[in-house]
Amino acid sequence: MSFTSYQDYKSTYIDWLEKIPHHWELKPLKYCITRLGSGGTPETKQPDYWADEEDIDALPWVSIGDMSSTEVVLQTQKKITQKGLASKGLEVFRAGSLLYSIYASLGKVSTLGVDAAFNQAILAIEPDLEKTTQGFLCYWLRSLEAHLDYYASSNTQANLNAAKVLSYPVALPRHEEQQAIASFLDRETAKIDALIAEQRRLIELIQEKRQAVISHAVTKGLNPNAPMKDSGVEWLGEVPEHWSVIGIKRLVEVKDGTHATPEYVEPGPASFPLITSKDFINNRIYFEDAKHISAADHAEIFKRSNTEECEVLMSMIGGNIGKAVIVSDDREFSIKNVALFKTRGISEISRFLLYYLCSGLLEVQIDLLSRGGAQGFLGLGDIRNLVLAKMPNDEMKAIVATLDHQTAALNRLVTEAKQGISLLEERRSALISAAVTGQIDVRGLVPETGEQ
Repeated sequence: MSFTSYQDYKSTYIDWLEKIPHHWELKPLKYCITRLGSGGTPETKQPDYWADEEDIDALPWVSIGDMSSTEVVLQTQKKITQKGLASKGLEVFRAGSLLYSIYASLGKVSTLGVDAAFNQAILAIEPDLEKTTQGFLCYWLRSLEAHLDYYASSNTQANLNAAKVLSYPVALPRHEEQQAIASFLDRETAKIDALIAEQRRLIELIQEKRQAVISHAVTKGLNPNAPMKDSGVEWLGEVPEHWSVIGIKRLVEVKDGTHATPEYVEPGPASFPLITSKDFINNRIYFEDAKHISAADHAEIFKRSNTEECEVLMSMIGGNIGKAVIVSDDREFSIKNVALFKTRGISEISRFLLYYLCSGLLEVQIDLLSRGGAQGFLGLGDIRNLVLAKMPNDEMKAIVATLDHQTAALNRLVTEAKQGISLLEERRSALISAAVTGQIDVRGLVPETGEQ
């Protein structure tokens, strides 16, 4: 779709916004709203400040997590009682108010779908509907995310405050023009969002296919005509007749790192990285943001888990139990809440273990270990007794080589889909910015009746 521009423009004297249509006005945000409020967090250890989902008298309490994945907040992880509200003097904002994040995920915007309170990382904004429409102001705030360097201050983390937000410039067309812009963006962003959803679903299907390919190879092998036998493990089913079923400790030595938290020090020649699963990024260890510990603390941990190149690390704790990487760096480091598989420098064993850990077989065993409860930690004994199928070394090498080839093709498809999502998100942001700043004229582009 091609767009036209307005006929006449005027300068704004704003660094990031060169011009706006001549008949638009430039006003501070405080001119466009009737109310702005900041939030807070009552004492979390006071049970009478918080309520469960069934308490109809309690109010939703919004955190960044509640608004980060949705454009309209209809439910929250926590609810707050009247005592909780009073303890911090918290304001309640009505459904239809805008929520704006000022710490951490900076500049995110959602709309309240219910009356609610919120935490200190969020501002709530009630538009003055005589001067601006809720939809237009929402899109305007979203367009500012790309320009927050002009307004945010930073010590160690960028942040905003109410005074800065109230001083934001807002380019205001006439009321009916705001409505036309918001309606246009509602329609066009919905189309883009649908395309993004399709790409995300495609990624899910590819990842499901990848896991199925891996699972079949490490449990059934590559020969579809191989004689099979009962593995003796109900969830594993049949395996090739010449394979055996063993605990992982019979294939490799299994160790773990510290589970305590040593004192952190500044990175330097005498310090060492302390790697946790949060440092597993894009299938490698990302040392750049890792915490560092002293040489003495590192020496104690390293006695327990002397990590070396070509070995496998796996998370033991939290929501990402089983997340694993192969060590591809010869630098010395310590590990925390991470299991270590000593593969003796044999690449095929390392890659086979990595495939095994992402085959879905680990999740099955974790579910069995948890017995319906919450499995927030996988102990070293449990890990050593994880069950896998063992085959001859030449067959293991053939399985690894085949999976390397097959998963590479699937990984490329995932990468292409992610790149497509990035381009669509860029298109979405650019369209919003162009429309709300008047760089394109969408007044005549009314929604088509019955458009698919």
